[in-house]
Amino acid sequence: MIPAFVNPAAGNAEEVDRALRKAGCFDVRDVAPDEVTQAVEASLEEGHARVAAVGGDGTVSAAAAAIARSDAELVVIPAGTFNHFARDNGIPTDLDAACAIANSRAVRATDVAWVNGRLFLNTSSVGAYANFVRIRERVETRAGYWTASAYAAVRTLIRLQAFKVRFESDVLHKDYRTPLVFIGVGQRELKLPTLGNRVDDGRSGLHVMIVRGRTRARLVALAFEAAAKGTRGIARTPHLDSFIVDRCTIEQRHSTVAVDGEVVKMDSPLHYELGRGALRIVVPEEARSDV
Repeated sequence: MIPAFVNPAAGNAEEVDRALRKAGCFDVRDVAPDEVTQAVEASLEEGHARVAAVGGDGTVSAAAAAIARSDAELVVIPAGTFNHFARDNGIPTDLDAACAIANSRAVRATDVAWVNGRLFLNTSSVGAYANFVRIRERVETRAGYWTASAYAAVRTLIRLQAFKVRFESDVLHKDYRTPLVFIGVGQRELKLPTLGNRVDDGRSGLHVMIVRGRTRARLVALAFEAAAKGTRGIARTPHLDSFIVDRCTIEQRHSTVAVDGEVVKMDSPLHYELGRGALRIVVPEEARSDV
């Protein structure tokens, strides 16, 4: 049986439980969101070589933190709002279909990243987007996700301010005044309206985008959307510098960072590092297997 870690308080918990038990190959284990990493670590110590994370990108990221850079394999059962990581890796978002691949022999080595030791799967950012998430979370319990998001976007844009950051990597050392720095795992689109979306079969690396100066509200709003979905050298588009690197450092005066849509506090400087092929995930049999 494959240990499957589930948040019993999730809004779709009954539907998730039905799909897992119907599949018949899972040992369903209820776990609080802030205990997922420790629970997965414990299952690995029990001798399990394959475990399942059931939930959104936050739950999957917490499970991946225990598995990355090991020989263990992760089954992703997407049960969140957006499920970006699952979609990007060809994992079906239908619960029954996702459960059906739990015993697949196809395993893919996929990239992840760390910021100051914290793993993330999709995106991280500093500046305006972190403020947006903080406001949205404050309002969401009263107004719902989409209303809270709209309110947070308006409040953030009204208060939009550039701040100083120092960006350092093997391609560039430079000071910026910017309202937003975005870091995506894997190459991202640079043109509207798909700015920030992952490029299909794009280059491996950390794709850093830095908005230059006091930019137009429309560009920053689109960057919010990209962060929420979330060649070597420098690409420049109006108001945006872009780099693909394996590691970089960002110094800022703030202590808040958005990581896969969650705001956390971290001391500056922020050290970002790519984990190329560091996570082994189970994919459908017909998908390409890399390991």
